[in-house]
Amino acid sequence: MSVVSNSTVVILGSTGSIGTQGLDVIARHPERFTVTGLAAGGAHIELLARQAAQFRVPEVAVFDSTKIPALKEALQQAGVRDTRVTGGPDAVIALAGSGANVVLNGITGSIGLEPSIAALKADSQLALANKESVVAGGHLLFSAQVRDDQINPVDSEHSAIWQSLRSGTHAEISKLVVTASGGPFRGWKRADMANITPEQALHHPTWNMGPVVTINSSTLMNKGLEVIEASRLFDVPPDRIDVTVHPQSIVHSMVEFVDGATICQASPPDMRLPIALGLSAPDRMDNVAAACDWTQAATWTFEPLDSEAFPAVQLARHCLGASEKHTAVLNAANEQAVHAFLDHRLPYLGIVDTVKAVLDQMDAELRGSPLFTDVEEMGQIELEARHRADDLINKQ
Repeated sequence: MSVVSNSTVVILGSTGSIGTQGLDVIARHPERFTVTGLAAGGAHIELLARQAAQFRVPEVAVFDSTKIPALKEALQQAGVRDTRVTGGPDAVIALAGSGANVVLNGITGSIGLEPSIAALKADSQLALANKESVVAGGHLLFSAQVRDDQINPVDSEHSAIWQSLRSGTHAEISKLVVTASGGPFRGWKRADMANITPEQALHHPTWNMGPVVTINSSTLMNKGLEVIEASRLFDVPPDRIDVTVHPQSIVHSMVEFVDGATICQASPPDMRLPIALGLSAPDRMDNVAAACDWTQAATWTFEPLDSEAFPAVQLARHCLGASEKHTAVLNAANEQAVHAFLDHRLPYLGIVDTVKAVLDQMDAELRGSPLFTDVEEMGQIELEARHRADDLINKQ
């Protein structure tokens, strides 16, 4: 679907990394987009108010409803008088389903699933940066589509695959190749990682992202989640999805076709490029991000993944092959473990170890029906996974 000229846009997670960069893209193309709604968690109220003032947004929703008075005051101080303010998870879902031409979902975590579903049911084009929507409740998300081409992937890796797939048909795909920067601990052995601190893990060598995504990138759990997402988004089995470590982060992912050709998408690491394409596809916009400088010498390297040091990808593959419920538990337990690590309550190696332990504990009860019947069932399984993760973390 081609996004119409002067498209209306709702941005979920507007104060986060994806949201702020999305608004930067929109600010460069005011003739193409009108922001009709913003939603954020509530941690950055003043920024949310400034965004609403800059883009003259008619409605703002804050996930934490206790922040409504502070938001109203911040809007008044920013000179905004006529913006509607709502609060709570249902308000965010309602805003997502308000019928905008495009909804950019930059929420982190599986709480982004219901807003994604609401956007699809409202026939909006969904620019999806919330990978947990696919990982935790894949078929719930896809069954909400009213059109086959309604989801525009915004993760740089999936956007790269999406772009590369224009070179051939689905039947011509041999494999997908997902690239990984390797994170800050590329080349480290497991024995070297025992005393890694949150400060070290938050220092990503090429990307500027939110804390949860950055920690996931350091453990390569992010890459495991991306393998799951790629398999489900593009209907390719996991044994035909490879991961290669590419520390320069220039080649964002590739598609290998049956004739031996490999098509890649390459650009300097800048999330504004996949965000812009997610907002405007199938059209491309100018003045988005810098291109590669072909007048300068450059070396691109690709290395095999060290699965012994970084077992998260193999764990994700196992869950993908087991069931949708396994991938939801993987994601929920990982979120709990990452937050515990950031709070200095769990050692670095304990992140993936805790996730695996939760999966081992719950494996028998996850067998049977592989798919969730509804969001409520998914929420119950996730909650159980979080409780078990917390129990394991507290024992450590």
